[in-house]
Amino acid sequence: MTRESGRDLSDYSLYELFRIEAKKQIEALTAGLLALEHDPTDLGVIVRMMRDAHSIKGGASIVNLRSVVKLAHGMEDYLVAVQNKAVAISQQHVDLVLEAIDLIAQLIKLDETAASVWLTQQESDIQRILLAMSAPPTPVSAAPASPQFPEAPQLPAAVPRAAALEPTEAQSPVREQQVMRVDSASLDKLLALASESRVSAHLLQPFLQSLQRDKKKQNEWFSEFDQLHDLLKLLQSDDRLLEKAHALELGVQALKNKMAERIVEFDAHERRLLSVSKNFLDEILSVRLRPFQDGIQSFPRMVRDLARRLEKEIRLEVIGETTLVDRNILAALETPLGHILRNAIDHGMESPNQRLAAGKSRDGRIQLEARHSAGKLIILVSDDGAGVDLDKIRAKVIEKGMASAAMASALGPDELLDFLFLPAFSLKDGTTDISGRGVGLDIVHDMIRVHGGVVKISSQTGAGFQLQITLPLSQSMVRAVIVDIAGEAYAVPIAKIEHVIKVAHASIAPIEDKPFFKLGEQSIGMVSATQLLGLGTPGFAGDQIPVLVIGNDQRRYGVVVDAIYGEQNLAVQALEPIFGKLRDVSAASLLDDGSPVLILDVADMLVSIEKLAREGALMQIGAGGQRAAHKAKRILVVDDSMTVREMERKLLSARGFQVDIAVDGMDGWNAVRSDDYDLVITDVDMPRMDGIELVTLIKKDVRLHKLPVMIVSYKDRAEDRVRGIGAGADYYLTKGSFHDETLLEAVVDLIGESGI
Repeated sequence: MTRESGRDLSDYSLYELFRIEAKKQIEALTAGLLALEHDPTDLGVIVRMMRDAHSIKGGASIVNLRSVVKLAHGMEDYLVAVQNKAVAISQQHVDLVLEAIDLIAQLIKLDETAASVWLTQQESDIQRILLAMSAPPTPVSAAPASPQFPEAPQLPAAVPRAAALEPTEAQSPVREQQVMRVDSASLDKLLALASESRVSAHLLQPFLQSLQRDKKKQNEWFSEFDQLHDLLKLLQSDDRLLEKAHALELGVQALKNKMAERIVEFDAHERRLLSVSKNFLDEILSVRLRPFQDGIQSFPRMVRDLARRLEKEIRLEVIGETTLVDRNILAALETPLGHILRNAIDHGMESPNQRLAAGKSRDGRIQLEARHSAGKLIILVSDDGAGVDLDKIRAKVIEKGMASAAMASALGPDELLDFLFLPAFSLKDGTTDISGRGVGLDIVHDMIRVHGGVVKISSQTGAGFQLQITLPLSQSMVRAVIVDIAGEAYAVPIAKIEHVIKVAHASIAPIEDKPFFKLGEQSIGMVSATQLLGLGTPGFAGDQIPVLVIGNDQRRYGVVVDAIYGEQNLAVQALEPIFGKLRDVSAASLLDDGSPVLILDVADMLVSIEKLAREGALMQIGAGGQRAAHKAKRILVVDDSMTVREMERKLLSARGFQVDIAVDGMDGWNAVRSDDYDLVITDVDMPRMDGIELVTLIKKDVRLHKLPVMIVSYKDRAEDRVRGIGAGADYYLTKGSFHDETLLEAVVDLIGESGI
């Protein structure tokens, strides 16, 4: 059953249903009019538009919106006349139909009561539009600024409207796919559940491996039994003993076969579960993706209207309308792309006479393209206008005191174009409500950067302008390089990496006591990821050092890691809000094998690197050999939230503790009985067994009762604190006041330092 916003359609009033349907039809009518204006011969567009206008009329009639019925009826009359070639397409009539569409678009933003009042207020405009739509078009060249449309006879009705709307078999509409609208928060929850299901599926692998080990051990016992049976035969033992041995042999063989069958069944079950969990995750991710065209539907109309207002002839061409984009990124793109298009229309595109004088076609072209490339989303906005006058930028830089004349004259094209991204920097001498107020590209730059992207511009004077936006394909999915840092796996988004290389020790040269290596003609500063993340003292083995080059021309660094495992697509999961913004970390995810991994924040890493460089604290990179193994104190973290337990594990591991994790109280109880730990850290609210029950069992156990236990809870509930302390917890910490040092200080209070 089709649902909108998670509600059954039966929950909606007829007016609400009309608004939902009319919104789609208005978008289709607008797109059709713009296409028809450029290609009046496309009769297929006319048929589809008549169908949409007819649907609006029918819906408006049901909810008794007589004025809307008249507007839709007028649009039908005009389209039928165009189809019958009784009238020709003109900009005047297109403007009128768009004005009618705008009135309906404004109406459907109102509730039913307000809509009736508003329509009464607009009655004079509605009558004017209806009268003008039935008039013959006036040549565009003779059109006054505010055209008055004379009364004219009604359009001929040689072909009945019903017949005109009757689609041919080839044109019959395809049944639209039913749509469910789901809010982003629900999708995020589903994504988290899908990721957890994949973890649960991967947890079956160790169990299967243990069964295989048991099978191997069982086969060894069966072999010994066979030897014993053979020995009994050689010794010519009692017939009754041999009979018993034979019966036992048959039972053992049956057990052996049953064990093999169960392992095969379990293996097949594991594969099915892994496949289902992967498909579940893929489907959730696909729901978050929308076609690029969904976010730019208003742009063709905006470009047309602004161009006419500025007396320019400009057409917007869209390439890659079906390119899939994360819905959050798509929503964020609307404002910056709108700024870019307005700037192109106002700043870059010439008037028809100027274009003809420059040897160009009368009408200009702005191209908007979306495509996927190397795991990234590329948005290109280009035009064939006048381009940017670099000398004008240079003069404006000097005028604003941003650089001396000598310095400005030495700036290259790319450096000059970068000034366009600065706040309050505009090449327009005057201001309008379209552009020229010193805002635009700076807003674009900031918005793109917030969403993890980069923007570059290029221009050729007299030939056009191009702006390229590079973004991650999805905020829910990221293509990342998986690296090893101090024995832990971390993920670095590919979109933020310039190069992945290996550097020979002999190629590293100190400059002012800082390590550098050559990449082309540039010297790249090196920093150890181990030092950067505060994970200990770096040490390297082998002749080649793995390096990730991050940053840009102004600040580019080589981050040294211990190993590079390869690339993976990761489902991004936000960190728990209690952690705040963690230095150098942006999010968490799960690797293909189900193990958790932190996704590093490259922008944050660059800030941390520069801080270390300013302080002169960068360690030398060289052959140091493998890190020595140390016996560290062991801690068991028990929490049903993946991100909480993973962050606690990372924090404690960075301090030198050896940390294991358990996904709930029952899992924790099994773990604490099978291994030796120096401390248990547990949540309260968990499935199967909560934290209070776990503490109670530990403190009642003869062997474990002296084991320190810390409760870390989201909710600062007095009853939980009383129950926890009463059960024997040695420390109670609320996550509401939780931060790195609070947890570490509490751990040190209970068991001291890690022992390393």
